[in-house]
Amino acid sequence: MNQGYDQALLDQLAIRQLIENWVVWRDAGHWDRFRTVWHDDGVMQATWTQGTADEFIEMSKQGWAKGVSILHFLGGHSADLAGNRAIAQTKMTISQRALVHGVLVDVVCTGRFYDFLEKRDGKWGMVLRQPIYEKDRMDPVDPAAQLSLDQTKLMSFPEGYRHLAYLQSEIGYKIKTDMPGLKGEAVERLYKRGADYLAGKAL
Repeated sequence: MNQGYDQALLDQLAIRQLIENWVVWRDAGHWDRFRTVWHDDGVMQATWTQGTADEFIEMSKQGWAKGVSILHFLGGHSADLAGNRAIAQTKMTISQRALVHGVLVDVVCTGRFYDFLEKRDGKWGMVLRQPIYEKDRMDPVDPAAQLSLDQTKLMSFPEGYRHLAYLQSEIGYKIKTDMPGLKGEAVERLYKRGADYLAGKAL
């Protein structure tokens, strides 16, 4: 193998490890370790909060203390490299449990993490994470429970994460309603932004 191929493989492995560390450390509440996956100027976009990595960590800590239950699971992964920059896409599910109208439910949202990454001083780190929300569903934990949702409210949220948004709004979060889904202008803009980033343009 040539040296360039070897380095590209090492970079791919380092990026995948970073993505894995994100979900394990975040969901376990290992906040100090979780901070290490981000560069100092890292930004997190989510349905329920948008801001710097430090702001996201603080919001996650507050939710953790209040019993907010959000877990992440990963699937297939692809990363495009251009020198010290990379765009990674990783299939994922977000699983959140909470009371909705007095009924304990689970919401599962399927999508992708779309990550802007950079290698600085020999270390890969996250610059921007923008999830793509593809589809979701809500189920009572007790299958015998009766749950009735406000259909007007439910349909006011985007298709890819409307049940997740419904749950999160019920527990007090303000929801960002223009996040990218499987298709549409928002995700096409994200792909264009990713291509520009790999071409060397500033975020």
